Amino acid sequence: MDVVQVGLVGLGTVGTGVAKILIEQAAWLERRAGIPIRLKRIAELDLDRDRGIRLHGIALSRDAKDILEDPDIQITVELIGGIEPARTILLEAMARKKHVVTANKALLASNGPELFEASSDADVEIGFEASVAGGIPIVRCLREGLAGDRILSLTGIINGTSNYILSTMTDQRRSFSESLKQAQSLGYAEADPRLDIEGHDTAHKLVILVALAYGIHLKPQEVFTEGIREITEMDIAYAGELGYRIKLLAIAKNVRGILEARVHPTIIPAHHPLASVGQAFNAIYVNGESVGPVMFYGKGAGMMPTAGAVTSDLIDIGRNLRLGIRRRMPPLGFYGDIIEKAAIKPMEALCTKHYIRFPVVDRPGVLSKISGVLGNHGISIHSVIQHGRQNAGPVHIIMLTHEAREASLQQAMAEINRMEEVLGKSLFIRIEDALDDL
Repeated sequence: MDVVQVGLVGLGTVGTGVAKILIEQAAWLERRAGIPIRLKRIAELDLDRDRGIRLHGIALSRDAKDILEDPDIQITVELIGGIEPARTILLEAMARKKHVVTANKALLASNGPELFEASSDADVEIGFEASVAGGIPIVRCLREGLAGDRILSLTGIINGTSNYILSTMTDQRRSFSESLKQAQSLGYAEADPRLDIEGHDTAHKLVILVALAYGIHLKPQEVFTEGIREITEMDIAYAGELGYRIKLLAIAKNVRGILEARVHPTIIPAHHPLASVGQAFNAIYVNGESVGPVMFYGKGAGMMPTAGAVTSDLIDIGRNLRLGIRRRMPPLGFYGDIIEKAAIKPMEALCTKHYIRFPVVDRPGVLSKISGVLGNHGISIHSVIQHGRQNAGPVHIIMLTHEAREASLQQAMAEINRMEEVLGKSLFIRIEDALDDL
């Protein structure tokens, strides 16, 4: 084989970055792969928009079939996102014995086993380095670099939009809505940001990380998911006063066959490495039985970081093609069937410390009444903060608890929220202050 021919489906932000690298860094990629990697065809509905790159000599089409039916193309890159038609394109490409590369975390989270089985049946490669944390090579690190270790836990900041919002609220003392608008104006947040701020994008990525770390496939709906919309600048300030930071974390661990997988705002110590991950950056904190804690940090999104991750998959496949080998390693780094039915720890059984904020009327006896309800449910209070009235609204009681079961706290919160002294819904945030022990 003299050259590796690539077909690119989707010329959006990341697709444009991939095309730019393949065109402008062709000589460098050849040195890396040991064989030329050429972009032969691009399929894109909007071919009239100027992307700022020269596409001379590359066949352009509005139909992905032109790539699928081209016998010279060995690798199909899918960068259109969503479930369909991306799923059909990838399955058809593999059925035609083409290797595939994708950055589609939603598709991998929902249809990963189907895609991996198709790659095995067709004896082709499937690359997905860009599906989690953009330019951070976490897929290869879990699949190869840490293959000899047993992963005790994964804790990640893997959504740049939410992290930017929380960082802005922390550093600039802005409200959630102001921080969201700023993120949108800078291109960090979509016009409809729900997938990011409600935690679903993070959950999709956690499904992939769990599969890589434990060989277990979860459905996205099996991951407990809670977003950041309810976090206020008041909570940010109180957390800071107590020596903490608030982050949207993806957390996974496997203890004696019981899997924990959750996404939610989390209070962590200000001195922990994850607490310093600001703006739109990502980080994954991995705790291995042998290696101990290691952290991977970098740009988790954006044109060029993500395009670089896609290109790394192309180089990897190109190297194999040059040597006439394939599927040296299974996609997730595990031989045998991926486990699709795992014992998952219910959130009701989770035991953590908690930060709780109660908006209450300013009169004697309220604190003792709330404390009594918590005590009746077996919840022990570690400390209390209550500042004086700042305006005509409610005063806020802030409590930190010792470790308590989620089910007990939920029951206590429901009872407290029914009290006439409580003005509005109370908020609680889980605390993880021993991340190395997760």
